Amino acid sequence: MRYVVIGSSAAGVNGVRELRKKDPSSEITLISRDKEIYSRCILHAYLGGIRSKERLCFVEPDFETLYKVNWMKGREATGLDREEKCVILENGERVPYDKLLIATGSHTFIPPIKGLAGAKNFIGFRNIDDIEVLKEVAKTCRHIVLLGSGLVGIDCMCGFLDLGVRVTLVDFAGWPLNKQLDPRAAKTYIDAFADRGIEQHYGVGVDHVVQDGDGNITDVFLTDGTDLPCDFFVITAGVRSNVEFLKDTGLELSKFGLVYDATGKTNDDAIYGAGDVSGTSPIWPVAVKEGMIAASNMTGAFAKMTDFFASKSTMSFLGIHTMSLGFVNPPDDTYQVVTYDKDGVYKKIVHKDGVITGALLQGDLAYGGVLQQLIARKIDVRRVKKPLFEIDYSDFFHINENTEEYFYTV
Repeated sequence: MRYVVIGSSAAGVNGVRELRKKDPSSEITLISRDKEIYSRCILHAYLGGIRSKERLCFVEPDFETLYKVNWMKGREATGLDREEKCVILENGERVPYDKLLIATGSHTFIPPIKGLAGAKNFIGFRNIDDIEVLKEVAKTCRHIVLLGSGLVGIDCMCGFLDLGVRVTLVDFAGWPLNKQLDPRAAKTYIDAFADRGIEQHYGVGVDHVVQDGDGNITDVFLTDGTDLPCDFFVITAGVRSNVEFLKDTGLELSKFGLVYDATGKTNDDAIYGAGDVSGTSPIWPVAVKEGMIAASNMTGAFAKMTDFFASKSTMSFLGIHTMSLGFVNPPDDTYQVVTYDKDGVYKKIVHKDGVITGALLQGDLAYGGVLQQLIARKIDVRRVKKPLFEIDYSDFFHINENTEEYFYTV
């Protein structure tokens, strides 16, 4: 069997590991544009000087030898011949496969902002090359405008703060981390950012930018008319899946990215997908699990994504710890919300028809394990006799006479 994996981030690397675990002898080829393996989740720590480039690496030093993988570094997949079962590289080279895992991830989306075309002093925040540029930018620029306050944007901002550089944060959303937080939890961060000197503009977009005669952005004008001086513009407002090379292959693509089922399989039985390439779950733990699930099925060992609840994010910006599960902002009044807010600890559970659809913990994450069990076991919380935030494991696990744990509903 010839396995080929495209992409060397969370999904691709863990796919390689699982392939080798399940199939000790077959050929594995890894194709990646990157020449190094590094975690994109902690690029901000490299920007801020908290981690070295070596400490971004999340694989064993002898990764290639240990997993007996032929790693084609610095190579880009530009096409796919499904009939001949070959990946086509940038130089026309064809790499044959029996089973293929596409884990090409995503790239920064550059919005069509008026006046941006041709500008020299703007960049995204997605790979190690971007960070090398920004490390130099931080040495001289003092009017850095950062567009986007999602997880990537806030990571970038914190990286600059670690260098003693303050940025101006702009987002069309009404509060930072709007996919993970509600306004109450977000305010804790807003206040903390303000205390560190971060100028923030929420609920507004960028109308246009102004360039000087040398092609450098000098001003960023917001949709409310605010004029922000700017000597460097960083865009983290969104990502797009790396599926351009798949456009004419007949593989099913959605408006977000590659389409695959709970086993990782696409509409081609020989091709699987995992990670950010789907455009639906840009979260490290999900990418890891999807890579492992897809690889397992590629070897014939059935596995299925069944134990992930929508999304989970655990964050600790400026020492403020927060866990977000699922959809924390109910779309209408058919959902019930229970909150606890006292002494710097904020907790929130959102449920409908007894099923939890979202939860937030800030300041104290100790209840996270119980919440995840309530979610995984699909416990009808309407049957819970205790207040929701007072449930513990003893309420739904029991040990029988054989000292075996079993589950029952409260």
